[in-house]
Amino acid sequence: MMKTKASWILRIFAAVIFTQTLYFKFTGHPDSVEIFSALNMEPGGRILIGILELVSAILLLVPGTVAYGAILAWGIMSGAIIGHCTEIGFEGDLLSLFLLGVGVWVCATVLLVMHRHQLPLLRHTYEKPDSSA
Repeated sequence: MMKTKASWILRIFAAVIFTQTLYFKFTGHPDSVEIFSALNMEPGGRILIGILELVSAILLLVPGTVAYGAILAWGIMSGAIIGHCTEIGFEGDLLSLFLLGVGVWVCATVLLVMHRHQLPLLRHTYEKPDSSA
C-alpha cells in the first residue's frame, strides 16, 4: 500500500513538471528558445524534447507503462543535467530548472527500480524461483 502511494507521488511529480514546461517549449517562449539555442538544438530539438516529455508524462501515469516512462524521463533529464553542466549553466532561473530536472531524474530512477518487473529484460532477473518443482 505504501509502495503504491509512493509510486503515485513520484509519478505525478514528474508528470506535472514535464507538462508545466510544455507550454514554453511548444509556444517558442523566449526563455525556452534561449536555452535550446545555447545547446544548438533550436527549434527542432525544443519541439522534439517537448514531444518526448509529453509521451513520458503519459507513460508515467498509465499503470502498465510506468517503467517505460521512467526510462524516457531518465534519459531526457540526464541530457538536461549534462546540458546545464556544460552549456546552459545555473544562473538565475536556470538553477531552479536544473533542480527540477534533478528532482525528475531522481523520481525516474526510483520509479524504474520500483517498476522493474514491467521490463521483460529485468522481469526474469527478479522473479522468485518456483519452489513447487
